[in-house]
Amino acid sequence: MTTASDDPSTTGAWSPRLWGTLVVLCAALFLDALDVSMVGVALPSIGTDLHLSTSALQWVVSGYVLGYGGLLLLGGRAADLLGRRRVFLAALAVFAAASLLGGLVDDGGLLIAARFLKGVSAAFTAPAGLSIITTTFAEGPARNRALSIYTTCGASGFSLGLVLSGLLTSAGWRWTFLMPVPVALVALGAAVRLLPRQPAPARGTAGYDAAGAITGTGSLLLLVFTVTEAQNAGWASTRTIGSLAVVAVLMALFLLIESRAAHPLVRLGIFRNGGVSRANVAALAVFGSYAGFQFIATLYLQRLLGWSALEMALAFLPAGALVALSATKMGAVVDRFGTARLLPLGIGFLTAGYALFLRLDEHSGFLGLVLPSMVLLGIGFALAFPSVNIAATNGVDDEEQGLASGLVNTAFQVGSAIVLAVATAVITAGSDGGLSPQAQLAGYRPALLLVTAVSLGALVVTLVGWALERRRTAAPVAAESISAHIPRAVAGPATAGGSDEGEDAEGRVLADR
Repeated sequence: MTTASDDPSTTGAWSPRLWGTLVVLCAALFLDALDVSMVGVALPSIGTDLHLSTSALQWVVSGYVLGYGGLLLLGGRAADLLGRRRVFLAALAVFAAASLLGGLVDDGGLLIAARFLKGVSAAFTAPAGLSIITTTFAEGPARNRALSIYTTCGASGFSLGLVLSGLLTSAGWRWTFLMPVPVALVALGAAVRLLPRQPAPARGTAGYDAAGAITGTGSLLLLVFTVTEAQNAGWASTRTIGSLAVVAVLMALFLLIESRAAHPLVRLGIFRNGGVSRANVAALAVFGSYAGFQFIATLYLQRLLGWSALEMALAFLPAGALVALSATKMGAVVDRFGTARLLPLGIGFLTAGYALFLRLDEHSGFLGLVLPSMVLLGIGFALAFPSVNIAATNGVDDEEQGLASGLVNTAFQVGSAIVLAVATAVITAGSDGGLSPQAQLAGYRPALLLVTAVSLGALVVTLVGWALERRRTAAPVAAESISAHIPRAVAGPATAGGSDEGEDAEGRVLADR
């Protein structure tokens, strides 16, 4: 079990400094999420102003995803090896500088480079911030409360970014890049004063797995790049198939290196924790399905129904509002019901929301189609998002919290890249390039079926986890009950004198079964 370096009371009030630490970390995650959603709505204006083609414009988004998803594992391990506070501060400073650069450039290539740099910075702030929380707040009610607030801030930033981008883009797309700069600088100044100083890892005690870093990071970078470019190159093209083959080779080498390295980048034994493994699978599917859904819904609402960017953003607001309003309550909910129950429940709501949206047609309205789905998605995310982060870091030692945080964030980003790329291909194939409402619907519906199927798969995985958790917790109770009813005369000489050794041994055997 993890021991917190700064163990706040699980019953008393948190100190102002502890609240300040949490607020700073929430601000960084909020900015990361805000940045992703704001840029998506501003893309048409960026393309017009900088004269970017559709394929080049795609890389304004994909460049960020490439840097973020490709370097998360390295970022998580760097936090463990170099110090979480140091990594977080450096990465947040880079984020502010890259935001300023993106808002000032007049060249498409420089803008894409700035976006990649912001993705790299997020790949280090996200796992460092999450691991600071998990090593500052003791595992249990305190950590559950902190993580529920933290993850809710990320989801709220994503939702609020959609609305802000509609307002800022009307004043000029550059404001979507410049607006986060002062917020990041204020957060950086507060972080220097508030973030707890933790002992730096002793030099020489934790080696650097250079070969693992090269093969692991290389395979993730190439995977994200390949699935992002597959739509342009063709899924059956020589380039795509060849790239995926190289990814497979690099990943195989990575696993071989990690199984033999004295100080691996990813200790493979962490996956023996069933809760951690299932949480990462759930993270991949939850974030991937939602990224695919948002892309489909955005195209449908703006292209087919003719809604403005601001109208579309406001349509998504109910989901974000539900997530935000649940922020301070989810910790208590997790304490009472546990992540094993809440994860399948949350994913069930998400799946129902996607399935409900399959009723889309040429004349769907907000009240009949959009609002019911958004309410279900808001409830689902409020339950699932904190739960998956808590489950992914529970039962992990302090020295590997950066690794656990990097793994779950990698699952989020890789899942998003893969499902989004496949959904895009399904839309293109279904519509066959047609622009009529019928042709567009022929692309959107099968893509929505794909998203629903991915979410349904995550639901099955988490239901299995719930069943295993119930079985694990029920076994000791059953063993204790049976042991209590064994007559002492039957228990044998060992218990005749009043010793409980035989009874305890029987309980342990039954519990092990």
